[in-house]
Amino acid sequence: MRLLCLLLLLASTICKGQFNPSEIEIIRDEWGVPHIYAPTDAQVSYGLAWAHAEDDFETIQEILLAAKQMMGRYQGPDGAPIDYVVGLLRCEDIVNEHLDEVDSAFIKIAKGYIAGLNAYAKSHKDEVLVKKAFPVSLTDVFKAYVLQLAVQDGADNLIRNLFDGNIDTVDFETKGSNAFAISRKKTTSDEVFLAVNSHQPLEGPAAWYEAHLVSDEGWNMLGGLFPGGPVIFHGTNEHLGWAHTVNYFDKRDVFQLEMHPEDENLYRVDDEWMELEKRKIKLKVKVFLGIKIGVKRDAYYSVYGPVVKNDKGFFAFHMAVFDEIRAIEQWYKMNKATNLSEFKNALSMTAIPSFNIVYADKYDSLFYVGNGKVPFRNPKYDWSSTIPGNTSETIPQGYHPFTDLPQITNPLSGYLFNTNNGAFNATAPADNLNLSDYDSTMGYRAFDNNRSYRFMELIDQYDQLSWSDFLDIKYDATLPDSLVYWIDLNPVFDLDPALADSASQVLGIIQSWNKNADVDAMGAAHLNILYKGLARISDKIDVNNISTEQYYKAVDYVRRYLIRYFGKIEVTLGEYQKLVRGNDEYPIGGLPDVIAAINSDYMGEGKVRAKTGESYIMMVRYPKEGLPIIETINVFGASNRPESPHYDDQISLFLNQKRKQMTLDIEEVRKNAKSIYHPE
Repeated sequence: MRLLCLLLLLASTICKGQFNPSEIEIIRDEWGVPHIYAPTDAQVSYGLAWAHAEDDFETIQEILLAAKQMMGRYQGPDGAPIDYVVGLLRCEDIVNEHLDEVDSAFIKIAKGYIAGLNAYAKSHKDEVLVKKAFPVSLTDVFKAYVLQLAVQDGADNLIRNLFDGNIDTVDFETKGSNAFAISRKKTTSDEVFLAVNSHQPLEGPAAWYEAHLVSDEGWNMLGGLFPGGPVIFHGTNEHLGWAHTVNYFDKRDVFQLEMHPEDENLYRVDDEWMELEKRKIKLKVKVFLGIKIGVKRDAYYSVYGPVVKNDKGFFAFHMAVFDEIRAIEQWYKMNKATNLSEFKNALSMTAIPSFNIVYADKYDSLFYVGNGKVPFRNPKYDWSSTIPGNTSETIPQGYHPFTDLPQITNPLSGYLFNTNNGAFNATAPADNLNLSDYDSTMGYRAFDNNRSYRFMELIDQYDQLSWSDFLDIKYDATLPDSLVYWIDLNPVFDLDPALADSASQVLGIIQSWNKNADVDAMGAAHLNILYKGLARISDKIDVNNISTEQYYKAVDYVRRYLIRYFGKIEVTLGEYQKLVRGNDEYPIGGLPDVIAAINSDYMGEGKVRAKTGESYIMMVRYPKEGLPIIETINVFGASNRPESPHYDDQISLFLNQKRKQMTLDIEEVRKNAKSIYHPE
């Protein structure tokens, strides 16, 4: 017994040596943002898990429940498809096959996060959504990362389309993000400017959480992360910062299998018939009063990847996340970089499967890369469509190195940007890359959107920018002269009001509108209603060849909509579009694909609710000496708990396009802290 007690004491001492909560400080500022300090990086990650759970344990749990294939137990039949997708993607197999590739230094960080999360769950059992969901393991957390990155790269839509037989459909509508970097020579204040402006969902598993992570091992990073993340995904440290935007290259390959004419379990590869691997995916589904039933669903696999059968045949698909689980490790190394060389060294892992990166640092270096983990593909085939799955020639062989990716360092123009446009318009025309210089099978495209056109209109006005000018660009809410939505709206501005009959007033408002989407704009709501009306019937019309008669009908639809729901034609954007938090709603400006973008969904009574777009914003100035000057705002606040004072305390600043001052000086944070405490 005495020996057992000694062993338990030793185990406890070892655990405290790694993650001793008494050495971890959670420092909350006046906005409730957690600044986590600890001697080691692993302890910081422990503190981050605890602080984030205090603010949004429910969302973190939902991500982990999905990874553990327990959503059916939580949500019933609505959650079972998620559990099936995790099984179909073989998330656990992927983690088991690649976990030994993860650097042992980062494993310590992940274990710190897991320990913090498990400790919180143990101390707050009443908040646990599903019994037996905790403790979570290292495998569980990495499964969650695989699933999240797969969804970020479109696995959910791809699988849905495959089951529905829509194998060639692609959503080209940009709802993504902005990233701007301006060098010292182009600013009036002799500072480097960086705008971190991702357009994410305002709530849910892909909504930003702000944190500041500080250790004695050189970690000092402030920025945004998603629920379940143990590191900052984009933001700034003392030396450098970066912003992510969603990019568009060929991230997913779909293969049509050639099946045996008499045995549908066999498929051809070259001259050999191979048997599909079949697995039973076991699901537990809550059906009534907590009663759970067991369900089994078949899943199939080929050498090309998971297989889905639909009315058109058997189709396999492949994504880079099937071969790589080190993305979070790469983000950690980006967090710890102190200059561009170290940052590029982290990027050379090519473990993050996608996302543009726009970088700036205090040394006046700017950098852009159309980042991705891109397979080597046989140029003999058209990879933009479904690929023959009957030959070994179409099985991707390895991945392009970082040096193959489109990238620009320190352009002469003094600025870099991305608004989810193609990688080949990232700066002034003379400094841009040429699409023809890159392997066509990578799938990069040269294209622009409303935001990139508008940014170019604005940046061309300045030889040098003041900080005020930079803020004006970031908060600009005006569309360019010619619109480039996936449904062509330009002809509406040329329609004859005399032929619009009872809708002539609506058409007049749209045509006299200055294309500004501020909250008081008259005409912005009208265009958005027209756009959504055409999108609703897009499967019944040719969106690339809309007739004049159809445009007039769309304008009349706007008239009828406004009269029905508002009783008048003159409706401002703020009357129509709302930011909603709990039981409160606020007028909000913004439209899809303006720089200060807002995308909205119908909420009832004719109004729409902001869903994605402007969310976490970080604006940074890097002076020659001293720490960066940082201003941030998160759309609602630091907490997702309605009872918290930080559930909605940033809304007023957000709506008025203001920001709060932040600092990387941990002593300054301590001096002004509202609370300092230790996790348990």
